[in-house]
Amino acid sequence: MKAFILTGGSIAPEHIFEKPNKEDLVVSADAGYQNALRLGFDVDVAVGDFDTMPAELLPKTVERIQVPAEKDVTDTQLAVEYAVKQGATELIIIGGLGGRLDHTLSNLAILEDMATLGIHTVITDGGNRARLLCATSTLIPRHPHLRYLSLLAVDEKVKGVCVEGCRYPLKRATLRRSFQYAVSNEITENCALISVRRGRLLIVESSDI
Repeated sequence: MKAFILTGGSIAPEHIFEKPNKEDLVVSADAGYQNALRLGFDVDVAVGDFDTMPAELLPKTVERIQVPAEKDVTDTQLAVEYAVKQGATELIIIGGLGGRLDHTLSNLAILEDMATLGIHTVITDGGNRARLLCATSTLIPRHPHLRYLSLLAVDEKVKGVCVEGCRYPLKRATLRRSFQYAVSNEITENCALISVRRGRLLIVESSDI
């Protein structure tokens, strides 16, 4: 099952092309409900402490799971945990990038957590899209609005990194967390092929906006 997690923060709705189907689960985290409205998504469940959006604004048709403001996890993490408990095997997290740096880093860390569970996860705000690659390969289609492709080492050493279909190819490169240089690449073919032999790699697509 695929789940869409709507978080707060600014988004570029015109550049978000991921849309839920009827069988997908849609969960909003606190003020993420407002982003769901902007995108025209029908929310199934709203979770959070609702300190940035009054819970009373939620329609009665949306299930509400309200928690105390003093808690050990963020609203986004709560939404993700709920979706996983419902059986989600793929997550699309919308929002949660930019704004407060601590929230951004916390949300990006969710990619690592989900990778350990074998759950494919993407986080996007329309101007950026991030995913984690762990000792495997993937194809990244060229996107009309996401010009730049950056590879960021999560582990201290990420070995055997290969990049094809880009302006700056790589062949069996080693990337280090303490020296990130594989940034601002550009996809020149229909798609880029990225592979990693050992380690975890954060793949970030970015636009000029």
